[in-house]
Amino acid sequence: MLNSNTTQTHAPYIAQAPSSIMDEVYRIRAAEQANRDPHVISRKPVCAFIYDLNTLCERTRSKVADMPAGTHLFYAVKANPDPRLIEALAPIVDGFETASIGEVQAIRLIDPDVHIIFGGPGKKDIEIEQAIDHNVMLIHAESVHEIRRIAWIAEQKNKTVQILLRVNLRKSIPTGTVTMGGKPTQFGIDEVQIGEAIQLVQSLPQLTLAGFHMHSVSNNLDAQLHVELVHMYIQSVSRWIREYNLSIQYLNAGGGFGICYTEPDRHFEWETFINGLHHIWSEEVLPGVELIFEPGRYIVAHAGYYASEVIDLKCNHDKHYAILRGGTHHFRLPVSWGHNQPFQMIAIEQWDYPFQRPRQEQVTLTLAGELCTPKDILAQEVTLEQIAVGDIVLFSIAGAYAWTISHHDFLSHPHPDMIYIDHHTGGYESL
Repeated sequence: MLNSNTTQTHAPYIAQAPSSIMDEVYRIRAAEQANRDPHVISRKPVCAFIYDLNTLCERTRSKVADMPAGTHLFYAVKANPDPRLIEALAPIVDGFETASIGEVQAIRLIDPDVHIIFGGPGKKDIEIEQAIDHNVMLIHAESVHEIRRIAWIAEQKNKTVQILLRVNLRKSIPTGTVTMGGKPTQFGIDEVQIGEAIQLVQSLPQLTLAGFHMHSVSNNLDAQLHVELVHMYIQSVSRWIREYNLSIQYLNAGGGFGICYTEPDRHFEWETFINGLHHIWSEEVLPGVELIFEPGRYIVAHAGYYASEVIDLKCNHDKHYAILRGGTHHFRLPVSWGHNQPFQMIAIEQWDYPFQRPRQEQVTLTLAGELCTPKDILAQEVTLEQIAVGDIVLFSIAGAYAWTISHHDFLSHPHPDMIYIDHHTGGYESL
């Protein structure tokens, strides 16, 4: 968590938004002014997530087109399960990776036929049963006990289920923001148990061993290391195929392509990764096996923005604060990961009050939310040329692990607006 008492000063990363996003922020502000109830004195301050569906679709199509033959791109729904994003992505990606039956059901409401992979380390019996009912393509099996439970439920339903064994490798894994493999974690089957797991699946007629799943690292920024990681997966699966005389269909190499919030100009070099992937997949291709990737953050992060109006400016104990309409109950990622979220200031000329407007110039301050906790911080000790009450802070890279991981109802503040920019449907939608 962020230490709210730190005195380190940061130059803010000025993430200049596209003109379509800027126009949308001004439109929201003007609409709030124009739609004021004449019987109510106050105006609702701006607070909204803005999703650029056009950029989302264009970027994703480009990524899918880059993939080598025999490889597939699924979207990991956990990054952002917003139905409008799912609807936009459904015709583009090869399927969806889900981690709860709620996600499975949400996908099926949008598309009854799209491919779904169902995973997660703590699947309940009812989830396994309903996943089978929803005709998921694959189920990730995370333990020997879970293998037995999937088989038992499939037997009761007189169904055959395709599973992938999720394996926690014993090898050294490249580092990322979150590491799930190559060390003790609650995820997957220890590599030393892989023989036992394979033999168990082969003994159960209700199950088909369709392949293996390895997702060892999240938010890795080194594209070349990611190529080496996938190569390690390929070599491991090749060895198991020979050792256990297997015929499988899939290797799911997970996601983990990184986004750098503290240095947003530092990118996961997609071209480097794709070039490397073409090389290792053409050299080491496994006969009859298809390679699946399931990124989430990397697909949607840059398609989302969070706009929050400045409500107050204050100075306590010689430290300056801007209080925003919103905060970590809408956008928890910055405080949970301990970084300053990239943002830009949008100056608003309109001033609604008959008294002087609070304003600061050349000031170092902290962007705090409206909650009654000192942990409600979105960016800390950033230096700005100017800021005034009524201006709007526009946070970028806000499309992943934002609204749905946040404690929405703490203090019962109103939820933010949800705005979707889609030129194909006439501009924007608001929920």
